[in-house]
Amino acid sequence: MRGLILVLAMGAELGAGDLEKARDAQDRVALERQAGQLAAAAGRQTNDATAQYRVALAQSYLAEVALEAPDKNQARAAAEAGMKAAERAVALKPETAEYHRILGTLCGQEVSSAPVIVALKYGRCALDEVNKAVQLDPKSSANHLSHGVGNYYLPPTFGGGVELAMKDFQKAIELDPQSADAHLWLGLALRKLNRNGEARKEFQKSVELNPGRAWARQQLEKTPAQ
Repeated sequence: MRGLILVLAMGAELGAGDLEKARDAQDRVALERQAGQLAAAAGRQTNDATAQYRVALAQSYLAEVALEAPDKNQARAAAEAGMKAAERAVALKPETAEYHRILGTLCGQEVSSAPVIVALKYGRCALDEVNKAVQLDPKSSANHLSHGVGNYYLPPTFGGGVELAMKDFQKAIELDPQSADAHLWLGLALRKLNRNGEARKEFQKSVELNPGRAWARQQLEKTPAQ
């Protein structure tokens, strides 16, 4: 019993801030440990949507950092584990936009890390869930950011593309000018269009807003001035 109480307490104490710090530092070991603690707690709270969401968020951050490594096998495993928790959270509270956003994000991470034949299966999930999040909460910067990430990876022939992604990132910044992630992704889109000078400004802004984000610093360092 004492062990169970300890597991639940550790799961409750871990917040989004702890997960973000580990993600920013690209600390996969810490994220694996945190995801395990949260999963253990959620396993005892199967009807608690918040507990399920925390697991999904932790696994999404782990998949994100694994893709940055890159380690597609770990990214895929994390995305699959996170989707199960996110699906449970959505089932418990289907009107919560953030739960749909994290499920769509995880499906998108599965697409980014899986073979094409598997990726096709999750492409619709990524699109539908993020669209649902935007529909439920159109004023959320995070929802538009996730929509943009989806468009960034989705080829124009399937309705996506970098230009559409840029509009989403710009909308995310309009809603929250302090979103370091939105500036980071806008920089990635600009660089993909060979607009390196503009991209560097966005990376610099992202680093200014969140100096701890290793991936943002890496993108700034690898982007030429022109």
